[in-house]
Amino acid sequence: MKSIEITTTQNVTIEYELAGLRDRILSQLIDLMIIFAIGLALYLVLLIAFHEEFFPDNGTGNTKSWIILSLLPMLTFTAYHFLSELFMDGQTVGKKAVGIKVIKLSGTEPTASDFMLRALFHIIDSFLSSFVLGSMLISSTDKGQRLGDLAANTAVIKVKFNMRFRLEDILKINSIEDYEPKFPDVRQFSEKDMLLIKTIVARNRIYNNPSHNEVVQKLVKDLMLKLDIREYPEKPILFLKTLIKDYIVLTR
Repeated sequence: MKSIEITTTQNVTIEYELAGLRDRILSQLIDLMIIFAIGLALYLVLLIAFHEEFFPDNGTGNTKSWIILSLLPMLTFTAYHFLSELFMDGQTVGKKAVGIKVIKLSGTEPTASDFMLRALFHIIDSFLSSFVLGSMLISSTDKGQRLGDLAANTAVIKVKFNMRFRLEDILKINSIEDYEPKFPDVRQFSEKDMLLIKTIVARNRIYNNPSHNEVVQKLVKDLMLKLDIREYPEKPILFLKTLIKDYIVLTR
């Protein structure tokens, strides 16, 4: 299985498993069923609301109205992908069901313009080519990128591993009712930051090798700088778990 390395804004390099062609096709099939249902509903609404435009008494239909109606499938397809990925953190319903998502190769969060580029190029990659062009590019490019990915500098990764966990998976909330947080400044981080820390801790436990240990060291040093901590902790993993524990207590 192909993988890529992304350097996050915290200067931590993380290896992600790329979504395979099968996962992306399956997610697209799920999305197509939803798009078909939405498109059909819109089609019926337009026919009912503008019946006179399509079927006037003189028997000559409005050409512009029929052009709009003929473009409805493509417009629905494009709008669905753009709005879904924009408001669902890089996922559509199909992607979420399969366990894949869109990320930016630069390590930053994808923007609305990135999702728009992906949606517009979906017309060429998928809609007009019956998914043939997109499938060929995903299979042949090093990072599994179709035209939309290349234009937006994005890739699609597997996230099922990350989605199995929440912050509470490391620590039981019920056992820390009287816990006194050690690093109150941890509140400056977002839940996404803490989930990243948790993921690195989990991956280090499973793949305890020099490369993952180096990732932990870089992460700890970056966190020490942000939290104004001078002395490097004797047990880095315990330090990271403590930060997560503090965050849960202070923000729940």
